[in-house]
Amino acid sequence: MRCKMTSATQIKSILLAFRPKTLTAALVPCVAGTALVKAIGLSWDGWVLFYALMASFLIQIGTNLVNDAVDFKKGADTEKRIGPQRITQAGILTANQVMLLGSLCFALAVMCGIPLVLKGGWVIVAIGVASVLMGYSYTAGPFPLAYLGLGDLFVIIFFGLLAVTGIVFLNTGEWLSEAFVLGLQIGLHATVLIAINNLRDHAGDRLVNKKTLAVRFGVKFSRWEIAALAFLPFVLNLYWWFEGYKIAAIVSMFALPLAVKITKNVFATEPSPAYNKFLGQAAGLHLLFGLLIAIGFAF
Repeated sequence: MRCKMTSATQIKSILLAFRPKTLTAALVPCVAGTALVKAIGLSWDGWVLFYALMASFLIQIGTNLVNDAVDFKKGADTEKRIGPQRITQAGILTANQVMLLGSLCFALAVMCGIPLVLKGGWVIVAIGVASVLMGYSYTAGPFPLAYLGLGDLFVIIFFGLLAVTGIVFLNTGEWLSEAFVLGLQIGLHATVLIAINNLRDHAGDRLVNKKTLAVRFGVKFSRWEIAALAFLPFVLNLYWWFEGYKIAAIVSMFALPLAVKITKNVFATEPSPAYNKFLGQAAGLHLLFGLLIAIGFAF
């Protein structure tokens, strides 16, 4: 019985290492982008949504796993970290095993991308390859983005702009300005999670020369960055209002109180384990705004 319980605990820990709260970064752009296609009055392909979701989930999980392994190797994750337990740090899997699991996720993402390439052509190959390479390079490779302070920009581009414009292109064959604006909104909210995570860990990151924006510019800057990332998507709703998508502009504003709550929490609380709760709130903001604007587009 003891072995079974140990195995079950290990499986649970590995699943938690996928960081389920961050998977909204993969879900929201696919759903919202598809809803935008419907709002424009064009037909959408259910298989495109399915394969895009699978590829996005796998890239996100692969990025999280590589991050886990590399941060441990570089000393960023120790017993002193104030974030949730990492499977490499806890000794549940070795760093090499976690890297292998992350690489498997990237390989499966490539397989899920094949039907998308057949539909969208070489431009989808470019987006897919770049997404996988940047996911790996988030913390690994000779130029790890997170260690250079480029992680925030990576999320805006790949989990916002490219994710939304890509799925709209796959359905319509066009690169639309509407998709760019929506992608920017989605990407900004996805980056709130990264910014809160980096602010929480800034002291430990500084010790291992992980130069996140929180390390480079300090706590005050990071708090204002989080506020800007949380509120700018609501300001951009003016675009939808003037373009005639007024329901989407109005309905998505119901997520604003959560943005206010997150910002107040970050400004009122010193970086600590309390930020783990704020991460959950940020994931909720990203998901709620994305689903509400998608519902608005659907009507």
